[in-house]
Amino acid sequence: MNEKNIKGISKFLSLILRHNPGKIKLELDENGWASVEELLSKSSKGNVRFSMETLEEVVKTNDKKRFAFNADKTKIRANQGHSLKTIDLELKAMEPPAFLYHGTVGKFMESIKEKGLQKMSRQHVHLSKDLETAIKVGSRRGQTLILNVRAKDMHNGGYAFYQSENGVWLTGEVPPEFIDFKE
Repeated sequence: MNEKNIKGISKFLSLILRHNPGKIKLELDENGWASVEELLSKSSKGNVRFSMETLEEVVKTNDKKRFAFNADKTKIRANQGHSLKTIDLELKAMEPPAFLYHGTVGKFMESIKEKGLQKMSRQHVHLSKDLETAIKVGSRRGQTLILNVRAKDMHNGGYAFYQSENGVWLTGEVPPEFIDFKE
């Protein structure tokens, strides 16, 4: 399977496991897990065909580690990024590092300065522990701007932080007073 096909399947999995399982009539449990057997079968009926070996390759090679199998690889889920409000990833609140980073683009800056970072249609705001990841995330939409988030100060102020299985830091919102805006 070539890189283009792997990327296409990864995008399909993001859609199905994070946003719209109903597209192929896939059932997710309350923690976001889907039966691998059902995913393979229903994807095929939806004209997206791949094998278990290909699915394993997608999970293993995804640069953002978006997906995870359970221990016996009978179930699969997205690690974060859900717009489905009914999914509980069983995340435990954790103390974040002093600073986390968020990659964005200029067209959102006015809104961010006014309202901070909002989760929008997702369950959480996504933050990165390193600049490299934040740059990669922000670059998907154009010229990247990196925001420094004073996560430890937020945490000390009562805001909850979680870390997904793939290392992405999550929180409900980031008020503008906790963002260092560099002019």
